[in-house]
Amino acid sequence: MLLSRLRAAGALSLAILASLVAGEAIAQSSPPVVPASVKALSNGDPGSAIFIGNSFFYYNNGITTHLTPMITAGYPGKRWRSTMATIGGSGFDWHDVASYFRPNAIGRYSFDANNNIVFNKLDRLFDVAIVMDCSLCPIHPEIGKIFEEQARLNAETIRKNGAEPVFFMSWAYADKPEMTAPLAERYTTAGNANKALVIPAGLAFARAIAERPSIQLYAPDKRHPSLAGTYLAAATTYAALFGKSPVGNAYTAGLDPDLAAFLQRAAWETVQGYLRSGT
Repeated sequence: MLLSRLRAAGALSLAILASLVAGEAIAQSSPPVVPASVKALSNGDPGSAIFIGNSFFYYNNGITTHLTPMITAGYPGKRWRSTMATIGGSGFDWHDVASYFRPNAIGRYSFDANNNIVFNKLDRLFDVAIVMDCSLCPIHPEIGKIFEEQARLNAETIRKNGAEPVFFMSWAYADKPEMTAPLAERYTTAGNANKALVIPAGLAFARAIAERPSIQLYAPDKRHPSLAGTYLAAATTYAALFGKSPVGNAYTAGLDPDLAAFLQRAAWETVQGYLRSGT
């Protein structure tokens, strides 16, 4: 499964964009690590997740709306449960992460295919908690100072509550592509420091744009994702969480089939280039 084959960090430098597009692997300054405790999560095959973040997650009816049918198509019959705890514009420090693990609160019930409430009998509230800072916070001259500390505190809180932290690397703004490399470096460093998986969504955006400059991954504000952007983020999450290629996945979110296939490939190639083979 995933964590027996992949390392949760690597392939970073300020020259990473050209290297990734060329298919080269560049080692980060600190050694990549294998988050061993994640291996206990159903052999690296999680069955539930909470996404903790901001509007980058909830745009286009939410990343979970697109990730769930992708998982259903890729793993017929698999039980999967997910939810989002999002605050518009929020960073790591806006969320009371511990409160999301209160008993009989978030995750207590779900809706089935017929819109009926189904009460969940849970051994574990969530297998993974996928967290994202605000889009500019990790590299902001003032706010960036708290990124490292909040990443550590959130990872500790999540593990105390029986889940594993996963960091979601966000993307550069459409008109500020120079954000990509420093964001990638910050998230990779945080992943290594906390022995946590990193989902390289920002690098997937950069790869897709480098290959197809006319692609529209952004909303008109040049910051939030278009439907194609959310689909790419979901495909990258799928590839990173499960170690499985989304290429050929039947769920396309209603996108043009050629575009969906391209985004699937961009997601998979990014994850393969970023997550290094482990021992």
